Amino acid sequence: MTVRIKICGVVHPDDAAAAVDAGADLIGLNFVPGSPRRLGLDAAEQIAARVAGQVERVAVFQNAGWDEIERVTRRVDIERIQLHGDESEEDVELLDYPVIKAVRGADRQAAETYPGTLLLLDHPTRGGGQGQSWNWSEAADLIAEGVDIILAGGLTPENVGQALEELGDLLPWGVDVATGVEGADRRKDPGRLRAFVEAVRAAEKLR
Repeated sequence: MTVRIKICGVVHPDDAAAAVDAGADLIGLNFVPGSPRRLGLDAAEQIAARVAGQVERVAVFQNAGWDEIERVTRRVDIERIQLHGDESEEDVELLDYPVIKAVRGADRQAAETYPGTLLLLDHPTRGGGQGQSWNWSEAADLIAEGVDIILAGGLTPENVGQALEELGDLLPWGVDVATGVEGADRRKDPGRLRAFVEAVRAAEKLR
């Protein structure tokens, strides 16, 4: 099994291209109001077009209305939607896209609430995009039970190998990073992108 690597909060077409060059599998385009990485439609279109056919593009929303989701997906070519709020199972099922549902920590109740949905496990209390680490080993039980998860929350090139090691012989569906590969102005650093991907691939080889 290959761990998919998602680079979230991409704010510039060059950063999307650098993520592809580094070996990323998915990039996240943020449409959450108030987020420092929130994109306008023009910028999102440019980013998505730059890497069309090279990487899976994920639109990230938080408690967005259907009109907002439609406004974005009508303009921006994406392959998947990530929901980062209090969306219900019904909300997930109504979408015509594969969904990533972000939850706080290794939440067993969430796994039962969104059966069959790819879950992104973020920091249990701090939420997404803040670069806060947590006890990633808590995800092992969910993986062992067959739940597809993306490990997130405070991952960096320096600690992602440790995070995967803490899962024992198990591997998650994917890992997600934003803050951990950034330089100034929320821009992704090409060197840190490469280092992150290399660390994940090195950890895989130890299995």
